[in-house]
Amino acid sequence: MRTTHLGINGPEVGVIGLGCMGMSYAYDMDTERDNETSVSVIRGAVELGSTLIDTADVYGPYTNEELVGRALKDGYRERVVLSTKVGLEISTEAPAAGTMPGLKKDGRPEHIRASIDASLRRLGTDHVDLYILHRVDPEVPLEDSWGAMAQAVTDGKARAIGLSEASVEQIELAQSVHPVTAVQSELSLWTRDRLSDVVPYCEEHGMAFLPFSPLGRGFLTGRFTSFDQLPADDMRRKLPRFQQENIKANLAIVQRVHDVAERVGATPAQVALAWVVAQGRRVIPIPGTKTPKYLRENVAAGDLMLSDEDLAMLNNAPQPEGARY
Repeated sequence: MRTTHLGINGPEVGVIGLGCMGMSYAYDMDTERDNETSVSVIRGAVELGSTLIDTADVYGPYTNEELVGRALKDGYRERVVLSTKVGLEISTEAPAAGTMPGLKKDGRPEHIRASIDASLRRLGTDHVDLYILHRVDPEVPLEDSWGAMAQAVTDGKARAIGLSEASVEQIELAQSVHPVTAVQSELSLWTRDRLSDVVPYCEEHGMAFLPFSPLGRGFLTGRFTSFDQLPADDMRRKLPRFQQENIKANLAIVQRVHDVAERVGATPAQVALAWVVAQGRRVIPIPGTKTPKYLRENVAAGDLMLSDEDLAMLNNAPQPEGARY
């Protein structure tokens, strides 16, 4: 796989990483988890050059970090750039804007300081390569949260720190306290908002941009054409874009991806990922999968080069119907 760097001076990684959330959390919750297969998928990703491995303490909660830590034993830890996140907790409260159902924000410095130690124990390592503030907590000054994140670097518990779902103004404020290595936000052909502000800002300032859900939570692959196809206890059932009327309208985006895939002899998933990679030199999508088959398919997208005509067709795809959350 082609490689890039996690920021200007950061470590080398494959142009496509691996998001591990779905192995333990949010999707297909009514099916039994196959941790053995998930371990093999994580290790397989490393062997194929997909070396940025992303998790978070809230996934599970906590069990996903344990799973990743187990997978990275036997010499794999030294071969990856390991990223985890802090700042979200499971909650029964109504979610804040921009937050998935069932979660609440917690950016208190004492929470961050305690959480990095707990994450390291679960991951079985003495440091993470990237520690990300999962969401900016509006109840806590960002300087305070970011100062606690920076302390993890000073203490040798994190090599670098980043932000998730942050605005340019928030990134600038954090940068004034301690360097921001990476910004993680949703980016795909049905979530293109950040292309107008955060992505170019990261490009200009040498920060990596890490798109999560680059396949539109699986929708862009063509897997779902109806709300009824979603598993019974799946988080996507609560999201506006997956409601039946919106799904019908959003299939026009999937059709555009499918048309380009036929032109280039690739799968829709590979085209959707290649479009994301094409958005910048340091744009590193982190698609999630639980199966070796889809892992291989996603990794192969790292070497798919779309033409200007292909990209133009995709750029002109319809805008999505329905909010993200």
